Amino acid sequence: MSEANPFAIPEDEFEEDYVRPSSGPGGQHQNKTENGVRLQWNVAATAVLTDEQKERLRALAAPYMQDDLLVVMERSSRSLARNRERARERIRELALAALPTPRKRRPTKPTKASKERRLKEKAVRGRIKALRSKRNSDD
Repeated sequence: MSEANPFAIPEDEFEEDYVRPSSGPGGQHQNKTENGVRLQWNVAATAVLTDEQKERLRALAAPYMQDDLLVVMERSSRSLARNRERARERIRELALAALPTPRKRRPTKPTKASKERRLKEKAVRGRIKALRSKRNSDD
């Protein structure tokens, strides 16, 4: 984790289960071994995030949330070590996405010129439609 952001989740906050993968290459070895990983992180109990960040994480990771647990399944690789690393990285990415406080939207008003352009365009469209009326047609 030698990135610019030093955010790290302590290892003791993870709960890990091993599962058998459902499909893919690997043959009999894969059918006999549990190399898939089910990683859980208790968001409510962590000291790494503030309450505000926890709420953002719950909203952002809603499909992965089960009560207060963030649950990630990873079984894309035949390697248990690679699946463990990918599961941790997915949880870390979700947590990193919840860290920054979203910028508050500042309400804006249309400019005077944009109002004038809008009204001018409305007048042009109105004239075009008025020319289509039956009063002016030669039928």
